[in-house]
Amino acid sequence: MFEVIKLLFDICLFKKGPQDLPPSVWLLRLLIVIDVIVSFLMVSIRTDWLNSLLQAIVGALLIVGFSWLMLYVSQKRERFYQTSCAILGTDALISFFALPGMASMMIGRGALLAFILTIALMIWHWAVTGHIFRNALGQTWTFSLGLAFLYILGSYQVMALLFPEVAGVK
Repeated sequence: MFEVIKLLFDICLFKKGPQDLPPSVWLLRLLIVIDVIVSFLMVSIRTDWLNSLLQAIVGALLIVGFSWLMLYVSQKRERFYQTSCAILGTDALISFFALPGMASMMIGRGALLAFILTIALMIWHWAVTGHIFRNALGQTWTFSLGLAFLYILGSYQVMALLFPEVAGVK
């Protein structure tokens, strides 16, 4: 497991790509659970546990579903396990590092610094997602960053539609 965590860190640092992860159903299942747990912790800072769990599960389903659709359309379905594992694992890592900043913003301590840190982590997450898409699809950086932006924007829209309190609508 240590090797997988190290690989995920290397992907986050743009040293490796999803192709370096093993194509494993077991690893995919494990990373889905880990991503749901970390996302649950992130969302539970601002909402009740059931809503947090539902949002975390939907988030993981969006990642897996988008990975499958993207690879299906590009006729590279054999890369599904590695790509999904890379996106889930890096999402969990970056979200884990964002937890202290999110908690600080919620309690109002060091809110400006926490906000700047959160924005930096969001940009890093976008770049890492683009890096994964670039390696999975064999496309240019520009195309991959654009696709990553559309994925992130689309997933925020789906979450806001399914969970209006996320968008501030009651």
